[in-house]
Amino acid sequence: MFFPLHPETPPEGRSLETLFAGRGTDLEAMHQRMKGLMDAEDMPYERRTHTYNSRPAQELAKWAETQPGGQAIHDRIYRAYFVDGTNISDVSVLVELAESVGLAGDAARRVIEDRLFREAVDVDWALSARTGITGVPTFVADGSQVVGAQPEAVLCQLVESAGAARRAPVA
Repeated sequence: MFFPLHPETPPEGRSLETLFAGRGTDLEAMHQRMKGLMDAEDMPYERRTHTYNSRPAQELAKWAETQPGGQAIHDRIYRAYFVDGTNISDVSVLVELAESVGLAGDAARRVIEDRLFREAVDVDWALSARTGITGVPTFVADGSQVVGAQPEAVLCQLVESAGAARRAPVA
């Protein structure tokens, strides 16, 4: 499911300094927290200076999910945004990402430019609003939710409180 994360962001993006201006946010501390969480999960994560409008990437990803092998687009978009700091609202960038996972570039361009999956993403956005999702990621289990990147222990506690039994680690 997709969520409208800063949908007012212009196509050229916005600096994180501008986005968080006047909120008392320590950008360095925010980066270090995320970097620590990602390192703990062995996920790549680099310092970003800008945020970009994710709507075009969401529409592309929604389409990609309907294509054989299209699930791979999620990892490519993640890497482009959180590792490479790439503008994921740029059509050319998104077409290149689609091609990098074996999707047809001309079809990807048509999906983005003609907004062919606009309604599908609108449905996701409406569902997130109805269910009280206020940030990404949001993890929901039995009516309880945890928002934001969280350590494994927090997620385990969420699902266990919803009635899931802890299993022995797989060797």
